Amino acid sequence: MSSISLNKIAWNKFRKNNLSMFSLIVILCLIFLGLFAYLFIPDKTPMANQMHLELALKKPGTKISFIEVPQKNKITSDYISDLFFGFPLKHTRIPIDSISNVKGEKSYYKYNSLFQNKLPDNYKITESTYWFGTDRFGRDLLSRIIFGIRISLSVGFIAVTISLIIGIFLGLLAGYYRGIIDSIIMWLVNVVWSIPTLLMVIAITLSLGKGFWQIFIAVGLTMWVEVARIVRGQVISARELEYVQAGKILGFSNCRIMVKHILPNIIGPIIVISAANFASAILIEAGLSFLGIGVQPPIPSWGGIIKDHYAYIIMDKAYLALIPGLFIMLTVLSFMLLGNGIRDAFDVKN
Repeated sequence: MSSISLNKIAWNKFRKNNLSMFSLIVILCLIFLGLFAYLFIPDKTPMANQMHLELALKKPGTKISFIEVPQKNKITSDYISDLFFGFPLKHTRIPIDSISNVKGEKSYYKYNSLFQNKLPDNYKITESTYWFGTDRFGRDLLSRIIFGIRISLSVGFIAVTISLIIGIFLGLLAGYYRGIIDSIIMWLVNVVWSIPTLLMVIAITLSLGKGFWQIFIAVGLTMWVEVARIVRGQVISARELEYVQAGKILGFSNCRIMVKHILPNIIGPIIVISAANFASAILIEAGLSFLGIGVQPPIPSWGGIIKDHYAYIIMDKAYLALIPGLFIMLTVLSFMLLGNGIRDAFDVKN
């Protein structure tokens, strides 16, 4: 049976698994939210980092009135670029309690202030609702949670890509050529495997420095061993099959046999391990951010948000740490269910 027919059978089996389909829908929704975050978040400034310290730790659903005053300097922007990287702040936003009109002169009371201030020219009054409340710096928590989707999925995608490139390459070489090449590669795999993942990630992060791209590289460099072991085992089984022997008789090069014939027929287990690695990468990134050596402020990260607010769990502000924790749990669970569904779909025994 051809690999195309097997893939069609696997897809039909996958569609009948309700949990797997639900997890796939959740993941697609998260990808869409993360990619087009600025279409949905209330705080459209770069990295959703607009602070109002007087609004710190407001409860979910709080409504605040603002005075918006145009910036003096003209700000130019490109809509396409702003859609992905944030819109520049064209107005100064001042939270207010009320506006008074005494003897024809309008003034306002700044939020939680007893002092009157004269209303500026060209002002506009708006109202904002903080659906998830505000963090300890007065930033909109909902905006930072949604933006954090982009960070977590980016780390997972790039880390898994790096692990696939290294793992598939070394796994193909080890499984196909065997002998001394297999011994050297498996020795390297066993050495890397013996080091705790989080410890290695911390070591690589400290070597490369703290930052956004450093996390991608650090997590990716620690996840390739699982891919290499899976690919090696699958190639060892496939290299003795008839279609590989036929390719050798026809004079195909070893590279062509590995890339065009063996690799497409072992793609199922690779997809399964990739889904599991994706979930692991999200957890590792959240853990590193919680420890303070992951994605650095002001970039919003779910682990970083928990780090900033975990002390509030014993107070009446526990939601500040629980909400990002629930998003981490939902995302990881979705990828694990997706991986299980793919595994069952490619299981030939069923």
